[in-house]
Amino acid sequence: MARCDWCGDDPIYVEYHDSEWGVPVFDREALFERLVLEGMQAGLSWITVLRKREHMRERFFEFDIERLADSGQSELESWLDDAGLIRNRAKLIAMIDNARLVRERSDFAEWLWSFAPREAPVYLSRSEVPAETGESKLMSKALKSAGFRFVGPTICYAFMQSVGMVNDHVADCIRFAPCQELRA
Repeated sequence: MARCDWCGDDPIYVEYHDSEWGVPVFDREALFERLVLEGMQAGLSWITVLRKREHMRERFFEFDIERLADSGQSELESWLDDAGLIRNRAKLIAMIDNARLVRERSDFAEWLWSFAPREAPVYLSRSEVPAETGESKLMSKALKSAGFRFVGPTICYAFMQSVGMVNDHVADCIRFAPCQELRA
C-alpha cells in the first residue's frame, strides 16, 4: 500500500494527506476554513496554501465566521501588508463577504453536504480523478447564486475532496479504506 502520488514526500503534504484530506468534515467553521483555503489556492500551488495555513489561522481569527464577517478596511490593509499571507485583495475581500453570507445561513454545513454524491467512483490512478463533476458544478452555481465568490466548479470539487464529500484517494492508497469507512 502506498499514498496518493500527489502528496510526494513533503512532510506538510504527507501530514495533510494522512490526517485531513478526504476525512468527512461537518463543522460549519471548519467547512468555511476549507472553502476559504481552496479559494486562496486559485492560481497557486496547494503546498503554498498549506505552508501559509497556520499563519492564516492566526491572522484570520482561526477562521471565526463572526469575526471575519465583521472585518473591515483596517484588517484588510493589515492583511495586504503581511507577507505570510496570500495577499490577493480580491480573495481577501471575498473571504470577508463570504463570511457575511455564511453568518446568515444557519444551515451552511447541511447545505454544502446536500451536494455530496450518494456514491462516488473508485479510482485506480490519479489520472482518472476529474477536476470537476456535475455535483461540483451544481454546488458552484448555488454558491454563486447566493453571492459567494471564488467558488468555481474546480474549487468546489477540490473542496469536496478535502472535506470528504468524495473519497478520491486512489484504491491502493493507505487512506482509501479508512476514508471510505468514514463516509459509510
